Amino acid sequence: MNLRTLRVFVEVVRQGGFTQAADVVSLTQSSVSKAVKALEVELGVPLLNRIGHKTELTAAGEIVYRRALVLLTEKNHLLAEIDALQELKGGTLRIGLPPVGCGVLFAKMFTEYRRRYPQVDIELIEHGGNRLREFLEAGAIDIAALLVSKDDAIAYQDVRNEPLVVVLQADHPLAGYHQLNFKDLHAEPFILFEEGFTLNQLILAACERRKVSPRITARSGQIDFIVDLVTAGLGVAFLPRMLATKHRHPGISLVPLDEPHTDWRIALAWRTGTQLPPAAIAWLELAKTLAPLKE
Repeated sequence: MNLRTLRVFVEVVRQGGFTQAADVVSLTQSSVSKAVKALEVELGVPLLNRIGHKTELTAAGEIVYRRALVLLTEKNHLLAEIDALQELKGGTLRIGLPPVGCGVLFAKMFTEYRRRYPQVDIELIEHGGNRLREFLEAGAIDIAALLVSKDDAIAYQDVRNEPLVVVLQADHPLAGYHQLNFKDLHAEPFILFEEGFTLNQLILAACERRKVSPRITARSGQIDFIVDLVTAGLGVAFLPRMLATKHRHPGISLVPLDEPHTDWRIALAWRTGTQLPPAAIAWLELAKTLAPLKE
């Protein structure tokens, strides 16, 4: 049984005969008759009583006609929902963002996305990069903003590439340097982000390459608090340049970090080979024009 055959049957009933139905469904009268007969054979019961040029529903025909109307209506609703989704008159954007930098990078994008697609629901979660990757791999979200890494299972669209800077207390002895590396900082206590933030991995991997064992004195998930801790003299911190500049004040100094492979390269990521929903595709397209340019 298929919906096309049911539609032919419904039109025979609606139009009161095979000839009239044939005009509506753009088939020959013979094809209409064969379609109804095939449906009767498949169900094993007669659906119509043929009286001259007229037709009347049998008891079984009444049931099939009533159910066919429901099925065809559901089909139309399904197609309408798919059309609305394709035109972004519905659907859901499931996206994950890290707390670090998401306001600077994506706040304006959310405003513009909502203006363009007001009927799309937005499900936003905020976590560190490691947790976001887990959500992405599990299919719990469609897109995540992640630091780029070598992973064939993840596809990326670059958003921003920023060098790291060292955040020091303004009167720190190293504050006047033009640049610093981890050898210069080996005796300094480090203030890092909380566990699960992939920015930590960049920093600790670079320390390992330099054979430096950092002493971690504090962790936080909030940039403001990290900067306050630096100002209070608790240690040194490391931030992407654009974020450090945004939080700069007289109590701190910013010195470029001279270490290879430590750039904060953030991108929108999704699972390789996944057919993204239209809402997610629209976000990626918007990001190409509105996200801050790479540097």
